[in-house]
Amino acid sequence: MLFHKIPYRRHMGLRFGNIRIKRKSISRHRKPRWLIKIFLGIFSILTFWLMGLVWFVQQVPKEISYDFSKTDTVVVLTGGKSRLDTGLQLFFKGYAKQLFISGVALDGGDMKNLIKIAQSNPEQLACCINIGFSENTAENAFETATWINSGGFRSMRLVTATYHMPRSLIEMRYQMPDIKIIPHPVFPVLFKRKNWWLWPGTAKLLASEFNKYIFAKFRMLTSFSFQSGQ
Repeated sequence: MLFHKIPYRRHMGLRFGNIRIKRKSISRHRKPRWLIKIFLGIFSILTFWLMGLVWFVQQVPKEISYDFSKTDTVVVLTGGKSRLDTGLQLFFKGYAKQLFISGVALDGGDMKNLIKIAQSNPEQLACCINIGFSENTAENAFETATWINSGGFRSMRLVTATYHMPRSLIEMRYQMPDIKIIPHPVFPVLFKRKNWWLWPGTAKLLASEFNKYIFAKFRMLTSFSFQSGQ
């Protein structure tokens, strides 16, 4: 009986060669490490963003503040008819002696309402109702702070939409850290605070506001760091 003997070294070389071949074939199907790291990074960012969004929604007022103490002024950030109407009601009920309306569009409905007031009671509009023409929330806060400081006021009631209130408050407090601010949210009919994730329009609006809130915070932190470094 004949046996074909293979030398030991040669036999081991074939075995190790097969192992090397198998490892190469496995490595070809393995995803690059940098791709996995990018995926994990994106997943982590999205997770933290979603956690932040949930936190942000909790900061959105669910109801009107019951602090109806009088303030020096009522400040309305325009952007919806209900905001101006609420501010005017607070003003005419005597919650403040001055009313400041920030962000009025010259060709919008807010201006038409003010014209009606001017026609019915021009003296009250001239002495006690003031108008600003800013275009965004940061400008709202800046022009409001300028007006507040020029008048020597120490307190204000802030009227804006409930979803807009968190960002408005940080902008106002950044410009006026020593001024007492009472938030007075307005609740738009189409905004669904309860079960907000089930309403695409509300979810999109809250996500947009949260992104703007993050950018505003980042802008304030970088501005503070720049001022501290000087």
